[in-house]
Order: sequence, then structure tokens, then C-alpha cells
Amino acid sequence: MNIESQALDPGIKAALTQVSTATLTTVLLKHGLRNVWIRGTRPIAPGQLRIVGRAFTLRFVPAREDLATPASWGSPISTRAAIEAMPEGCVAVVGAMRTTDAGIFGDILCARMKKKGVAALVTDGVVRDVEGVLGTGLAVWCQGTAAPPSVAGLTFVGWQESIDCGGVAVFPNDVIVVDQDGAVLIPAALLDEIVSESVEQERLEAWIMEQVGHGAELPGLYPPNEANRARYQAWKASGAKA
Repeated sequence: MNIESQALDPGIKAALTQVSTATLTTVLLKHGLRNVWIRGTRPIAPGQLRIVGRAFTLRFVPAREDLATPASWGSPISTRAAIEAMPEGCVAVVGAMRTTDAGIFGDILCARMKKKGVAALVTDGVVRDVEGVLGTGLAVWCQGTAAPPSVAGLTFVGWQESIDCGGVAVFPNDVIVVDQDGAVLIPAALLDEIVSESVEQERLEAWIMEQVGHGAELPGLYPPNEANRARYQAWKASGAKA
């Protein structure tokens, strides 16, 4: 719980806001990273915008009856204490062991996160008090909803440590991008390289879409062969926009 949260460069954030999670998975695959899409995370409400932020991690383990009690909510190691440590702009990433019968957070906790400026909540678990959660305006990606509280199936054990969320290893300050396709992780150490390549990939695919709109056939276009690559480079050099 002593890993300090890092701010995300505004330029990087702005660039990634224009890059889809689908594009990111392709670019990360080219770097040998296959396990970056967090399973079980989907937007709780339609129309949630793409969000980018540093991961602030929280970890649950299976419920143990002497620890997973309502009294534990007042403990120094609690979801309440973790929320107070969250910095503005972070994405709270909660490893809940893909548990679907105990809601990790409800409306009050989500309201506090929204008030603190947390960008989004991402979990492989579920939330509760869904009407109230939606009312807070906090962007949430999860597996769904359940009425029982977290202590009905989980024990909270800490924050800002490595976690498993949806089968993906998430470390504090990794970068999370979420959109309608779910949540994708970018390792912090690869951030600059992945951002640069992803922006270029989006530009290339915009050009390809333009060619498809003009009736071009896919073989040799997607991916582009040498001739189409030269045409793309000329288009890019001209400053044209798809």
C-alpha cells in the first residue's frame, strides 16, 4: 500500500483518448503482449466515453468469516480507506476474482469516488445499488450487478499492489484504456512506445477505411502491401485527413 500514484502526462492522455482498445490490443500483440484485455469488464451504461488513466489497484481475496464482516468496513484496511487514497484522474482497478454474487462497491462509495475526481471504476466483479451508482455519474466497467455486499463473498486486503483483474496482471501506475470493447492495459514501462505506434496505427486504419469507402479491395490494402504503403505515406505527407 506504499506505491505512490503517478500523474499521467496530459499529452499522452489526449493521444490515447483517440485510440480504440481494439487498436491497442493489436499494437501490444506486435510487442508480444497477448494478455492485456481485462476479461469480464463491460460498460455498465450505454454511451460511456473512452477513458484513460493510471491504474490505482485494489485487491479482494475469498471471504473468510472472521474478516469479511460489516465491521471490517471501519478497518484501516478497507475499501473506504482505499478510496480516500485515490488521486484525481486515476482509474480504480479492482481485482474481485470474477465474483458475481457480491457487489464490491455501491452508490455511496461510487459517489465519493466521483467527488474525488476518479476517472472510472474497472473490475472483473460486480457492483450493487445500480440505480444509485448510475446516478453518481461515475463511469463503471464491470460484469454486472448483485444485491449482496462485498463481504458476502469477498475479503478486501489492500490497495496499490499487483493484482489479478480479469486474468490480467495489473500493477499500480500501469495505464488503463476503457471503451465500448472493454478495458485494456498498457504496461507503464512501454507507454511512450505503445502510444506512438497506436496513434500511427489509427491514422493508417483511417486511410484504409477511406479506401474501402471508395471501393478498394482488401487484399494488399489491409494490411497494406508496398504499393499501398507508398500511397499511404504520400497521403500522410500531404497533410490530408481521412
